[in-house]
Amino acid sequence: MTGDGLLGLPRRREPDLTGLATIALDTAGRVVSWSVTATALFGYPAREVVGRDVCDVLLTGPGQRELVARALTEVAAGRVHIATVAGGSLGEGRFALRWEPLGGPGEGGAGSETVLLIATQAWPQPVPSWLSQATARIGSSLDLVQTASEVVEAAVPGFADAAVIYAAERLLAAGELEPPRAGHGAAVRRLAARLAGQDEAVIAGLLPIGEVLVLGEDTLRSRAMATGEPVLSGQLDRETAERLARIPGGRQVAAQYSSLLAMPLIARGVVVGCVTFGRAPASPAFNPGDIALADELASRAAVCLDNARLYDRERRIALALQRGLLPGRPLVPDRLEVAPVYQPVGDNVVGGDWHDIVPLSGGRAALMVGDAMGHGPEAAAIMVQLRTAAHTLASLELPPEEVLSRLDTMAAGMDPTAEGLTAAQFATCIYAVIDPSGGTGEIARAGHLPPVLVRPDGATEVLDLSAGLPLGLGTGTFQSTRFSLAPGATLALYTDGLVENRARPIDSGLAALRQALSAVLARPGSTLDDSCQKVTQMLREHGEDDITLMLARIRG
Repeated sequence: MTGDGLLGLPRRREPDLTGLATIALDTAGRVVSWSVTATALFGYPAREVVGRDVCDVLLTGPGQRELVARALTEVAAGRVHIATVAGGSLGEGRFALRWEPLGGPGEGGAGSETVLLIATQAWPQPVPSWLSQATARIGSSLDLVQTASEVVEAAVPGFADAAVIYAAERLLAAGELEPPRAGHGAAVRRLAARLAGQDEAVIAGLLPIGEVLVLGEDTLRSRAMATGEPVLSGQLDRETAERLARIPGGRQVAAQYSSLLAMPLIARGVVVGCVTFGRAPASPAFNPGDIALADELASRAAVCLDNARLYDRERRIALALQRGLLPGRPLVPDRLEVAPVYQPVGDNVVGGDWHDIVPLSGGRAALMVGDAMGHGPEAAAIMVQLRTAAHTLASLELPPEEVLSRLDTMAAGMDPTAEGLTAAQFATCIYAVIDPSGGTGEIARAGHLPPVLVRPDGATEVLDLSAGLPLGLGTGTFQSTRFSLAPGATLALYTDGLVENRARPIDSGLAALRQALSAVLARPGSTLDDSCQKVTQMLREHGEDDITLMLARIRG
């Protein structure tokens, strides 16, 4: 029989990958992953090369170290580098080398943490089109489920009639790279599934994404994960067949597959999951050539999935830190309305800006906005200490100038080396106490930008206050100034990221802030929260620093 097989599935030819190998490197050129076909092509087992510089293992000929340096530079910039080489450990044969980003914090572009090196012998090699497409496609995202979906979509129907990917649950939940032990089952989470000829609703009912399973030790997947080797079978294992049989339609679907292949997903030398392929009777059973082909796909998938997992873990850690470092919902006195907005610069989740609201006796409230020098986690470490101290001092109902004086002493006593810094850390702060019953306020600043007062008619005024020195000098003296805050008037406290950048001097930025506040607050029916968001959006276009804006007014 020639042409298409039964059910319209294409006939598959046994692949010949003896001239193709994939190698994953880190940005310094050290081998991270070494595929089975790399061993077949170059003769080195993975255990002898992982962790070593590729120039000490493979590219040892004249000028090849310089070639590797150029290629790594190109990949670091998000570009693909191609070269043809011979000599050294490669011998007399000529090889085409393709270097490309393989994902990481830069999402497969500039800043990627992993480099994929594809080595092909110079004479033509019959590489299936689906594998070529998979090589170019997988790892385009750092989303764990999307990456897994790219793998199964590449495999079905080009390589198999079914593909399901699982990740080790302990790895996802606890971040522990602990290999499964022989004689024990595996707890896994299903990340993606694709069955040829089945619609998405049927697949979702049989193999729901995100489902966590505890597999028995005799299942194909547990055996593949425990041994780190592929497992071939002519039928589903009993446990899997029984599980599917309990689902409506599951028995019929399970009976469609007569050849199964479970491949471990191995990254950084540890099994991180498993992918199971299935073929129907109309397709040829899996053979050793198919295993080599599946290994190429599994090697790339494992690295991409692990990158996505690491990114997801770092994102969750960052969000947890943000929730812990930023203030929660404040307790605001009944007669006072307060709306804050905080936006860290760039990809940072937290930075040096802080704001806080502390209720005081008599219906009063202390409002503060501060800005520790720098960005990112180092500035955040200083910020959280100063914010905590300021909150405690405010609860003692000390006057504003006394709060700033004590914060200055504390900041000056910080050990910069303990915070991962190389120089003394400075911060600015503005601190105000609002008394709604009297329509008054008392305010002091330590090197911070002056507040803006917006009157009910939209007119704005920059309050004239003693500037004070930044916190951290240990010698600053601060003065408080009393001001009137009539019902309907709004006090705006902010950090310099809102009004200053390289393209806009601070005077122009302050004028833009006053104009934005006047226009937005004059809109009828606009809440203070909406106004705070809108003003921030209007001024953050060219932001180069963390942004904080706090608006406060006495209810009428």
